[in-house]
Amino acid sequence: MDVKDFLIDEECTMLDAMALLDKVAKKVLFVVRDGQFVAAITDGDIRRWILRKGNLGAKVKDIANYRPKYLKEKEKASAKKFMRNHSIEALPILNEKNDIVSVVLWNDEEVESKRVLDVPVVIMAGGMGTRLYPYTKVLPKPLIPIGEIPIVEHIINRFNQYGSDQFFLVVNHKKNMIKAYFNEIEKNYQVYYADEDQPLGTGGGLSLLKDKINSTFILSNCDILIEEDYEKIYNYHKKENNLITMVCSLKNIKIPYGVIEISETGEIEEMREKPELSFFTNTGMYIVEPKIIEEIEENKAVGFPDIIEKYKQAGEKIGVYPISENSWLDMGQLDEMEEMRRRLEG
Repeated sequence: MDVKDFLIDEECTMLDAMALLDKVAKKVLFVVRDGQFVAAITDGDIRRWILRKGNLGAKVKDIANYRPKYLKEKEKASAKKFMRNHSIEALPILNEKNDIVSVVLWNDEEVESKRVLDVPVVIMAGGMGTRLYPYTKVLPKPLIPIGEIPIVEHIINRFNQYGSDQFFLVVNHKKNMIKAYFNEIEKNYQVYYADEDQPLGTGGGLSLLKDKINSTFILSNCDILIEEDYEKIYNYHKKENNLITMVCSLKNIKIPYGVIEISETGEIEEMREKPELSFFTNTGMYIVEPKIIEEIEENKAVGFPDIIEKYKQAGEKIGVYPISENSWLDMGQLDEMEEMRRRLEG
């Protein structure tokens, strides 16, 4: 990795910065003006901007920190101590002309700290998976393999790495195959099951967990994988005192046509050639307070977004945690499943 991989011009857009953060797979970029280092921008800076302003058209210079941390070449020996004290993952080293000559990175062993996220995880695993037919004619959707293990085990393993060891699977379609699979494998976590007698949707199945979960929990669909810091998401939820926090992913869609706006008089008002739309979309992962389970109506089919809307209308605090497009892997459709397989096996 080269120093220039971390550099972004202050006139670039926030979306450019998010794409570059995904590419370098670090949490920080260094901002330049006419090639000169002037600021830093982190994924946290971008997230706070989105939540405060909601403006996806911002430029890097609107968001960046123009009082960044750095060291001069002669101070490089103290870089690791400096990074530890300031919780920095990447630190620029400057020469006498204030040009970045190198970037000091934590290696994986030093960056990783013990994860302690003792939070129960509920996975909605009862759907028919009709969009993945004919795979789901043979297997339930949660057991469709991505690489050597099924998607639901990928999901569980990711949460388990952060310290979660209690998993509640709401099951229906081919549920005995799911139970048999987890009975056979070696695991360092507990899997509990809630059997749907009839399809109850992505929200209604929570009614089967009354008296089983009485703390903040994570809710996930069984066909998505979020590559993010779950501890950060959980801490944000608690800090904001949200009833529900929805994890939302940036989505960029390029329209492959020229788009025409027509005026009231039938004339062309505006022409945009292959415009790109950017917006946030629901990933299917949430941090949820146990009140939701306590108050949900039993044996009634309902989607979790409908539950969110009900509480939102009642004035409860519903939050959003934005993530980048590349942090969300979705297996809901065949082409997306192949993309997930490519990413996880790569």
